[in-house]
Amino acid sequence: MILTGERYCPENILNPFSLCMANKEVIKILTENGLKVTPQRTAVLEVVTNLHNHPTADYIAQYLRINYPHIPIGTVYKILDTFVEKGIIKRVKTDNEILRYDAVIETHHHLYCSDSERIEDYYDEDLNKILSDYFSGKKIPDFTIEDFKLQIVGKFNDKNKEKKTIIKLQKMQKIKHNK
Repeated sequence: MILTGERYCPENILNPFSLCMANKEVIKILTENGLKVTPQRTAVLEVVTNLHNHPTADYIAQYLRINYPHIPIGTVYKILDTFVEKGIIKRVKTDNEILRYDAVIETHHHLYCSDSERIEDYYDEDLNKILSDYFSGKKIPDFTIEDFKLQIVGKFNDKNKEKKTIIKLQKMQKIKHNK
């Protein structure tokens, strides 16, 4: 058993993605942003923050169904929209126009795999300074820059990481269905 917040949560060795809804950090984020703490909101936020693969709304909903089978997809979309509006998470659009979600708010860029659509966060202070210096000297007519992000497209050499994530999700679904 592990203790998270005020509740005891069973630690599931077979399910490395098991979540506990009483995460104090998640509750703090929701309350600081003026949102009511609900099981659905805490579940969605925990999934987005714990999955580091920039999940789609459908992936989040599929993931949630393992432990919370009655959360409608529409509710997941509404919660994600609210989180984006409040600045809790950000949307990331792929080259194929697929919307994904990112819980990392700090300035960073993305490495995008053109083969698998895998997205990894990329941090580089030197790059941030170059971009900031460049755009501070440039004036784009009728446009105010609020932020900048690069999506660096290429191919990862470690394709096993993506495959392992997919296999883990498939195993979780099999475990759920066999119960």
